Amino acid sequence: MRRVPPDMFRFTTGEKADLYGAVLDAFGVAGEHLETTLGADAVRERLRTVGWVADVDDGELHDALARLVKWELLDVVHNHAENYRTAEEYERRNLQYSLTRRGEAALAGVRHALEVLASTGALQTAVLEAIADRLDELCLLSGEPASADRRIFSTLRELEAHLEALVENTKAFNGELQRLLRAEGADLEVFREVKAATVAYLQEFLVNLDRRGQAVAAAVARVEERGTAVLRERALRGAELPPVAGEDPAAGWLESRRARWAGLRAWFLPDDGARPRIEQLHDIARRAIVSLLQVLERINESRRRSSSAVQDFRELARWFAAAPAEEDLHRLWSAAFGLGPARHAHLAHPDPELTPSSRSWSKAPPVEVSALLRTSGRTERFTRTARVRDVAAVRAERAERARAERTELARAWQALETDGPVRLSSFGTLDPAVFERLLDLVGRALAARPDTTGSRRATTGDGRVEIALSPPPDERTAVLRTTKGTLVGPDYLVLITAAGAASPLPRPGAARREAAG
Repeated sequence: MRRVPPDMFRFTTGEKADLYGAVLDAFGVAGEHLETTLGADAVRERLRTVGWVADVDDGELHDALARLVKWELLDVVHNHAENYRTAEEYERRNLQYSLTRRGEAALAGVRHALEVLASTGALQTAVLEAIADRLDELCLLSGEPASADRRIFSTLRELEAHLEALVENTKAFNGELQRLLRAEGADLEVFREVKAATVAYLQEFLVNLDRRGQAVAAAVARVEERGTAVLRERALRGAELPPVAGEDPAAGWLESRRARWAGLRAWFLPDDGARPRIEQLHDIARRAIVSLLQVLERINESRRRSSSAVQDFRELARWFAAAPAEEDLHRLWSAAFGLGPARHAHLAHPDPELTPSSRSWSKAPPVEVSALLRTSGRTERFTRTARVRDVAAVRAERAERARAERTELARAWQALETDGPVRLSSFGTLDPAVFERLLDLVGRALAARPDTTGSRRATTGDGRVEIALSPPPDERTAVLRTTKGTLVGPDYLVLITAAGAASPLPRPGAARREAAG
């Protein structure tokens, strides 16, 4: 088998597989209406005809078309013959898409797979009769003049179609038959009816099957006496194949006809003297009938049984009631249920010295047996409860750590809080923790969209501190120093306050102020 091109069926997987399949199906329907190219608008209209009801925006549709083009399932060309009034109309109607040979093959493969999944096999005697009729018609047409070449072509293709239907239906039915032989239905009544109907179906098909197979074989022999090579040449002339660039398609067409004829001979008149496949089908059908009848017999036997679990237990109760001695009761119990000896035979008394080992079990005091011994095979083991872990120290350590983090965060915000707009360079040298807070605030502000004045505003993750960042009025450069390094950048105007507060955050020390100019 030749290798399938990569990505040929990739459109059938992924989260957008339904959209890709619908787009290809839309091109297939358009091809049936002799429309070879479609624009984006035409594709959207065709999607409705193939049952796609969801809304698809332009971006999603263009992305799907581009992905299919990338997988070489669609071809895209520019439509230079159209007149465009606006740039938007040019953008929408310029690109035209059409199915490639790979796209046609992929669409045909998916459609065939869906047909196989939805179809059921059948054994049709009418197909055998149709094959014999087409063969007889070819015998008659082979003696007519050249004007009958087209009829020879159409008859030969009908013969091949009937043979293909016979092969595909037989394979599908044989698969279903083998699954039926292995199946065990939950509803015995329905299961029995299905298998009985299958037996009747097979028996009807086998009636005169040998005669029909021999008739087809004789017709094949008659056609070969007239010359199959001449018949194929005349069918080729009747096919009227169109001229194509490159290699002549006639050789491939004739080779395909020879292969189909070889398949016909394998079914009815093999060259190597082997058994025809139609006889093998005869044997398979007979074995299936025997197997189905055996299954039906077992089902009927199970339905005729008068015994049941309730009746078995009642009969066992009568045996227990009629037992002559206690020893017989024990033997009957062991034979009926197959239970082994008790698992508590290894248990000892609390004080073994009070009960010697030579004393009989019937005279010894009873031993307490655990209720879990029968279910799990083990007795309870009582041990000391584990000591509960003291987590007071861990909780105190975590509370102390949380207080230290809150104090450090408050100190950082107090060091960064401003009474008004200041230059970024006014912060000078900062502690690494304070510098990280300032850098986070500036980064949040730069990520925000500026307002009409060019200022950018942002808040911390908890929403407690707000920063207003304005572009620098000049080309000055800010230099911020920490023990871990130096940051150089534009000297922005910065205002850091409590979010939504009327006054700045309270902090010790004088405020840093700098003129905006």
